[in-house]
Amino acid sequence: MKVVDMHCDTISELLHARERGEEASILENHLHIDLNRMQKGDYLLQNFAMFVHLGKTADPFHYAMKLVDLFYNELEPYSDRIGIVKRWEDIEENQKAGKMSAMLTLEEGGICKGDLSCLRDFYRLGARMMTITWNFPNELGFPNGKDESVSPARSVPDTEHGLTETGIAFVQEMERIGMIIDISHLNDAGIRDIFELTHGPVIASHSNARTLCSHLRNLSDNNIRMIGERGGVIGINYFVGFLEDGGKIGRIEKMVEHMQYIKNLAGIDAIALGSDFDGFGELCELSGAEKMQQLASEMERQGFSSAEIDKVFSLNALRVFRSVLS
Repeated sequence: MKVVDMHCDTISELLHARERGEEASILENHLHIDLNRMQKGDYLLQNFAMFVHLGKTADPFHYAMKLVDLFYNELEPYSDRIGIVKRWEDIEENQKAGKMSAMLTLEEGGICKGDLSCLRDFYRLGARMMTITWNFPNELGFPNGKDESVSPARSVPDTEHGLTETGIAFVQEMERIGMIIDISHLNDAGIRDIFELTHGPVIASHSNARTLCSHLRNLSDNNIRMIGERGGVIGINYFVGFLEDGGKIGRIEKMVEHMQYIKNLAGIDAIALGSDFDGFGELCELSGAEKMQQLASEMERQGFSSAEIDKVFSLNALRVFRSVLS
């Protein structure tokens, strides 16, 4: 079963390893994802996020550029095994050549410092998807989650603080140039604004259902329905904190339960994969890319048909990529 994964933090983790003086490469490493394990897991395409932590980065734009540089330096030597994609046709050509594909994405709209020229420059460098926020307010909008910067700390969904004027300009420009709008991490008010301001498919690259797990990073029922109605997709996140309240390990069974819930609300076409691999250190039954077929087996056990599994594993995400990147 071919795999398309809409989110991982492997590039950031490789940079952290380098900064610690450790040896690690995209070919083989101690993380969740490397090329050897991707091939064992039957990967078709992996989205690699350039993740920047605003609370730990003095110059987020410069740090993001370091990540982009590492992305290319790591992947280009293995161009016989994996090709970098900027257009839909690149995915098709890589598949015909028997190669995997890699897409450069951005996790934290604050790396652009509110400057549309920076957004367009990241697009020119190959970025084809971006989250509006991570876990901090930025020039574009506000995250959903416990916000210690306000008093009292917010621990309920934020339905009040929508996109800023700059954020509005950004999402409209993203839709114009063909950069996929990713609402994972964004607050409910910002998500509402995006659906009012845009027309094409919107994705949540690595989010689950809030009704099943109350973490604010997960999606409300209404937002799940809106993503489905717009032809977008939701990438199921494997992190235990987004799978079940009080869980100790990311269980495959729970991943499929979130799929079942989203299917009932928005249909099978709204579900994709968004592992968040290398973005969490907690235990997960899917301990690496090579284990992905275990998820397909559990989906089959819980009643998903082969055609439905194909949609979730690759076809739904590919449909959105084709729509936006063609």
